[in-house]
Amino acid sequence: MRIISGTHKGRQIIPDKNFTARPTTDFAKENIFNVIANIIDIDDCMALDLFSGTGSISYELASRGAKEVISVELNYNHYAFIKATALQLNLRQIKVYKNDAFAALKKLAKLRADTDQKFDLIFADPPYQLLRIKEIPDAIFDNDLLATGGLAIIEHPSTVDYSSHPFFSDHRKYGSVNFSIFKK
Repeated sequence: MRIISGTHKGRQIIPDKNFTARPTTDFAKENIFNVIANIIDIDDCMALDLFSGTGSISYELASRGAKEVISVELNYNHYAFIKATALQLNLRQIKVYKNDAFAALKKLAKLRADTDQKFDLIFADPPYQLLRIKEIPDAIFDNDLLATGGLAIIEHPSTVDYSSHPFFSDHRKYGSVNFSIFKK
C-alpha cells in the first residue's frame, strides 16, 4: 500500500505478512479521496479513522494536512503497527487508540461533550464479517461526533445497504470496494 498524495506522496507502507487487516486498495482510496477533497477541506480538518487496520487512511489524511487524526483499532498488533509507522513517518497529528470502535465513539462523545470539537471526517473500514456492521451509522450519529457539513464514510461489502439511513447521501463503488457516504 502507498500514500497517494501530500507530504508523503508515493511512500510505501509494508505491513508484516501475518497482518490480518484488509487495507483499502490504492485505486479505491485514490477515488474516495477525490470525492472527499471536493466536499471538505482535508487540510486542517479533524478526522476519526475507525477500524484503522493498517492505518492507511490515517496516513493519507495526515499526509494531506489533516490537523488531527484519531485512529481507533482493537487488534493490538495492528494498533502497534500504526503507532510505530506514524512515529517513523513523523506524522505527529495521528493519535492511535487501542479500543473497540463502538466503545470509542461513546468515549469520544463524552470527552468532547463540553467542547465544539467535532470531526469533519469520520471514516470507518470495519471487517466485512463484523456482526454489528449495520449499526455503524447510528453509532456515529447517535454520539453526535460529526461536524455540520462533515462527512462520514463507511467502506462495506456489497451485501450491506445503508441507503435508507436518514443521513445517507451517496454510494460509490470502485472495483469491488463499496463506500457509503453520509452527510450532516
